[in-house]
Amino acid sequence: MIDPTEINLISSNKCFDGLQNIYEHSSNELNCKMKFAAFIPKSESSETLPVLIWLSGLTCTEQNFISKSGFQKYAQEHQIIVIAPDTSPRGCKIEGDSDRWDFGEGAGFYVDATESKWAKNYRMYSYINSELHQVIKKNFTKGKNFKVSIFGHSMGGHGALISFLKNPNKYCSVSAFAPISNPINCEWGKNAFSGYLGSNQDAWNGYDSCCLIKQYTGPNAEILVDQGLEDNFLKQNQLNPQNLIVASQGNDRIKINLKNREGYDHSYYFISTFIQEHFEFHAKHLKN
Repeated sequence: MIDPTEINLISSNKCFDGLQNIYEHSSNELNCKMKFAAFIPKSESSETLPVLIWLSGLTCTEQNFISKSGFQKYAQEHQIIVIAPDTSPRGCKIEGDSDRWDFGEGAGFYVDATESKWAKNYRMYSYINSELHQVIKKNFTKGKNFKVSIFGHSMGGHGALISFLKNPNKYCSVSAFAPISNPINCEWGKNAFSGYLGSNQDAWNGYDSCCLIKQYTGPNAEILVDQGLEDNFLKQNQLNPQNLIVASQGNDRIKINLKNREGYDHSYYFISTFIQEHFEFHAKHLKN
């Protein structure tokens, strides 16, 4: 078995005094080579810096967030390492993995597939919440334990929410931009879950934020959600952020802070406008 913590530097660019790097490594979970981005702030501190993981949306790679959001300024200010992985396995050459933009490559949906065709490679949930943490610990925190939070956009917002809700003692905080909030009740989610998980509705529920909120028994948590009201996918009922509030009404441990933003759409123009608030939110928890 390969060592997934052995990484190779692909590129490095100075940005706001820190380094925006791209790495490649071989993943045991996904059985392929994967790229991920890592922003390493310039720091004079000897203490272990906290980590914030970003999960991107449909069709994205490790490049979208780092080149469009402008987050590096705030990561440097708050002294936070930011890790941005790819959104699916790559180059596995599974029949049908490139037929649709919302399934297969670029659309791993952050689940561990159980359908035989996809189960060998499409294990993005375990990649994000286990293997990637091993990579971070060895390469970016000098083998020391570290505080970590998670956030994301659209499909990545879904991935961030379920990762936090299924691992309440692993992550300090979670936030999302325009997340696919209730995938068992939208076209994107139904298509992805039926393909990766089959017809077992219980398996679907295990990756649905609204279902997980109802079952959540971890520490009290505030979830920050930003949603643009001119988002076409909101209007198409793919996102359904209001369902998060409904789900939380029966669970006092979860507070949904939903910020509806007039005039904003689903794009990185929206994300870049409010990314500072998300860094302030996570810094509060990571530095506590």
